[in-house]
Amino acid sequence: MLKDIKMMRLSVLCALLLISLQGFSQKDTTITIKILGGLQFDLPRLAVQPNTRLTIILDNHDDMAHNMVVTKPNFRLKVVEEAMKLGDKGATMDYVPNSPLIIANTKIIEPGRIDTITFTLEKEGIYPYVCTYPGHGFVMYGAIYATNKALPPLEKDINVPEGQRQKAAVVVSHEGHHMSPPSPHPFPLKYPLLYRTFMPDCGPAAIVVAFNETESYCFDAGKCYLRYAWSGGFVDNSEQWKGNGSKLTKIVGEVYWRDKTDFPFRIANVKTIPTVDFKGYQLNKRLPTFKYLLDKVEVTETIRLSADGKALIRDFTFKNNKQKLYFLVNTDDGIVYQSKLGKFNNGVLSIPANVQRLSISMKR
Repeated sequence: MLKDIKMMRLSVLCALLLISLQGFSQKDTTITIKILGGLQFDLPRLAVQPNTRLTIILDNHDDMAHNMVVTKPNFRLKVVEEAMKLGDKGATMDYVPNSPLIIANTKIIEPGRIDTITFTLEKEGIYPYVCTYPGHGFVMYGAIYATNKALPPLEKDINVPEGQRQKAAVVVSHEGHHMSPPSPHPFPLKYPLLYRTFMPDCGPAAIVVAFNETESYCFDAGKCYLRYAWSGGFVDNSEQWKGNGSKLTKIVGEVYWRDKTDFPFRIANVKTIPTVDFKGYQLNKRLPTFKYLLDKVEVTETIRLSADGKALIRDFTFKNNKQKLYFLVNTDDGIVYQSKLGKFNNGVLSIPANVQRLSISMKR
């Protein structure tokens, strides 16, 4: 009898130990995520248990190239910004920065192709996944929940694009209930705000920046100069996101200034346009500082809004500036140009050799 009781206790302990080991064992899960048109994953989120060894098969059904990057919790935007700074070398790196914030990533996959990644989510948390191809990162993302808890309603889940939340809200709303028109942006806007996109009257490497809800500008990274500025809103990318990128982004508001000089800087004389080479940009308090070469002169340019909101201030720095520079403007464009370096003479500002800093005010 005593022997039977001991055997029974041993069996119970073994069973409890087995259950405990099962609770900490690794689980394998394979999920296919499709890339659809309009810069979206077909799954805006998914849930697995902690300590899951997850395999994702990324299947590109769009007619554009994409990737998928899985980041540590709360670092999606940081990784997107790092990817945007890669510049010309980004293509050779699949637009994936070398960062400890990244858990796993696919290669850039062309339309009709697939790629597979496998990784383990050991700890409970919300792990973002995002496409870091230029222009996609602020729009095209989702979330992996490593949890045993229930997920929030999709229409209230701030970890998925706003467009997905709006779709879910339409489904759950009562019939006849009035709803505001959807925003052309799939996420809440936080200013200043930057997009890399395709803009009208600009080269293919456009960078648009919104200072606030009403004041914005377009910088041509290919030709390294400020193209135009406008008031009344930012941009509407919705048509471009629905298609294959061939659509141009729409300006929301009215353009009040355009550069009509072909290129504002000259070196040595007012007729010679220098060779330019864009070297990327760096964000400071969400505003970009652009870096480029004028022949061998190293230039940085930061564009900011004046305190009263009535002028653009363009701050330049120069390195290796061994020759006289000139900055050209159009005197008939309704803008008052000012600089502490001197006056504009017939639309030309002379910049002496070895000058390291220049600030130009453009007031409406």
